[in-house]
Amino acid sequence: MLNKKRKERHIWIDIIITLLALELMAYFYYGMKALMLGGVCIAVSLAAELITLRLLHRKFTADDLTCTSDGLITALMMPAAISLRIPAIACVFAVIAAKNIFGGRHNMIFSPAAAAYLFVLTSWKDQLLSCPQPYDKMGIFEKAENVSYSASYIFNNTGKFSASDYEILLGSFAGPMGAVCILLLLVSAAVLIFRKDISIGAFAGTIFGTAFMAYVCPVISDRIASVKYVLVTNMILFAAIYIISDMRIAPQKNYYAFFYGLFIAVSAYIVMLTTGKENVIVIMSVLFTPLALAFRSLEKKIDTAAHLEALEAAEAENASETGAAASETENVSVNEEENEVSAEEALSAESDSPEAEPEKSDVSDAETTEEAQENTADEAPEGDESNEKV
Repeated sequence: MLNKKRKERHIWIDIIITLLALELMAYFYYGMKALMLGGVCIAVSLAAELITLRLLHRKFTADDLTCTSDGLITALMMPAAISLRIPAIACVFAVIAAKNIFGGRHNMIFSPAAAAYLFVLTSWKDQLLSCPQPYDKMGIFEKAENVSYSASYIFNNTGKFSASDYEILLGSFAGPMGAVCILLLLVSAAVLIFRKDISIGAFAGTIFGTAFMAYVCPVISDRIASVKYVLVTNMILFAAIYIISDMRIAPQKNYYAFFYGLFIAVSAYIVMLTTGKENVIVIMSVLFTPLALAFRSLEKKIDTAAHLEALEAAEAENASETGAAASETENVSVNEEENEVSAEEALSAESDSPEAEPEKSDVSDAETTEEAQENTADEAPEGDESNEKV
């Protein structure tokens, strides 16, 4: 149990570090407004967590600090030009309605950040999808001078993408402030996969499903370019790392996690291709909650069956070992009894043998010889006396 808690804390620390790197990149493009947005989301999420746990009569521990990573993920999915009150309300919704009302961090159903994004999308759609241009730096309470549609929206509806490969890697195109720097996202994915902080199966299923669909049903005529642009837009890479591959939600076994990510990616691409909507993968990650729960339930049943089978096998092995020991004991006792019987038979055979009779005959011969000598000795004086008379 202690090792599990330590692992959860290490995962949280690793994720926070990668998110802070994305936050610094957002500050480079959009100024202090980006930092303020991340700070507000972290502070509001922490305050909401403390208040909610207090009302529920639960103790706040270090493991509950995961709410700060959820808040920072929520901030990075927002455009830098959005009003500060909107992500603050979204973080309150994420902590209370999307997490603690369902049992808290021990019973996660869907990503709190994804639920917060869906909440903002239904309430403040225009502000959520209006993005400033890179290098349009803003003060804490300043508004962006020029906002427009995101590069994802333009690509989905027109098939055009004006950024070069270099700009794509650095994230120099309009979009959510933390989901466009492809180079940092790739590095973060590599680190988190190497550290086993995210579900490898879910991440692989999401990327494979999106790339496969983009190649089979391309948005533009060039299939390779279609795959490239689809993967770098619509928050595909960001959602694959921080939402779909969340270890608290995704199935534990990579086999089931792969199909979980695959189904989300395929369904999101179909909706995107037919409607032109942007960032559909975040919405699908919330709608596919029953699939994640079904996979986790299936995993528990399989683990339970395997555990019972292992117990039965262990009991059968113990029974066989006990039977072998008992049979060995019986064999030893039988051998001992046979040895005793053979020893008794040997003794009785010795007692019944005719070896004692020669001894008796020897004794009788010796007695006869002694009697003969005594008779000879008695007869000898009588002869002497007759000789003297003569």
